[in-house]
Amino acid sequence: MIDSQRERKLDIILAVDGSEHSFAAAHLLHDLPLGAGSTITALAVLVPRDASSHAQLQDALEQTRNLLQEKGVTVKTELLTGYPAAELTEYADRQRPDLMVLGAKGLRATLGILLGGVVQQLVEYAVWPVLSVRAPYSGLKRILLVTDGSEHSQRAVQYLTRFPLPEGAEVRAVHVLPPPPVPVQISHSWPVGMEVLSSMPSVDTDRITSRIMEEEETVGRGLLDRTVQMLEAAGIPATGVLLRGDAATEIIEYVKANQVDLIVAGSRGLSQMKRLLLGSLSRKLVHYAGCSVLLVKGGLNGAD
Repeated sequence: MIDSQRERKLDIILAVDGSEHSFAAAHLLHDLPLGAGSTITALAVLVPRDASSHAQLQDALEQTRNLLQEKGVTVKTELLTGYPAAELTEYADRQRPDLMVLGAKGLRATLGILLGGVVQQLVEYAVWPVLSVRAPYSGLKRILLVTDGSEHSQRAVQYLTRFPLPEGAEVRAVHVLPPPPVPVQISHSWPVGMEVLSSMPSVDTDRITSRIMEEEETVGRGLLDRTVQMLEAAGIPATGVLLRGDAATEIIEYVKANQVDLIVAGSRGLSQMKRLLLGSLSRKLVHYAGCSVLLVKGGLNGAD
C-alpha cells in the first residue's frame, strides 16, 4: 500500500476544453494527495476564429475550479487566445511546471482518432512531464512503470519516487526482453560465424539460443530488482514483471489484460533543431494503450 504521507507540493498546468477527457483529467488531479502550497493553473485557449466557444470555455474553467478547490490547493484559471498547442507550450516554458495534464482527446477531435491533434503536439514537443488522461476515469489503482535501463527510463523511475500517488495504488515495473533470437541474430552476437551456425545440428543452435535468452533474463531481472528497490526505498511497494517480445505489443496487451490505469514511461524531449524525438514506443503507448499515460522528459521540477 502506498504511504499516505507521500504528499508533494507541485506546480501543475491543466489544459481545459470542456471535453469528457478534460474533466477526467481534473478528477484525476482531485484524487492526488497534493501537498500544501501546490498550485494548479487551469488553462483554456480560445481559437480566434471560434469566438462562439468563449462562454463554454469559461463554464468549463469554472467547473474545474470548483472541483479542485475542494482539495485546499491554490487554483488559478486563465483563458488565453491563440492556437492551443502553441499557447500551452509557451505558457509552460515560462512557468516551468512539475507536470502538464490534459485530456487524451479534445472536444473537437475527429470521431475515431484516438489522440487529439493538440494532445499529440504537446506529448511530442513539450519539454515538461506530460500526463495524458483518458475517459472514463475510475481512479489510479494499477500503475505500470516501463523501464529499460536507459537514461530516460531511469528519469521516469526517479520521477515516480517523488510523485504523489493515491493511497492504495499498486505499482508494477515492467521490462520487455527482445523476441527470441533467430540464427542471423545469433551469428552477430555469438563468437562463431554464420557458416558455422548453418552447419550446426539444430540441438546446438537451440542450446546457443537458450543460453542467450538466459543471459537476457538474468540482466532483465537484475534491472527489475534494482527498480523495485528504488521504489520501495521511496515508500512505494512494487513488483517486477518480465515480458518478452515486441515491447509495444507486449505492454499494450499486458495493460488490457490487467486493467492498468496509468503507464509511466521516460521519453526524449525536443531537440534544439526542433525535431521530433519521441521514441516509437512512447508514441505507440500514448496512441494505443487505451489508458492514461505519463511521459517523463525532465525531473519533478521540469526539464533538466
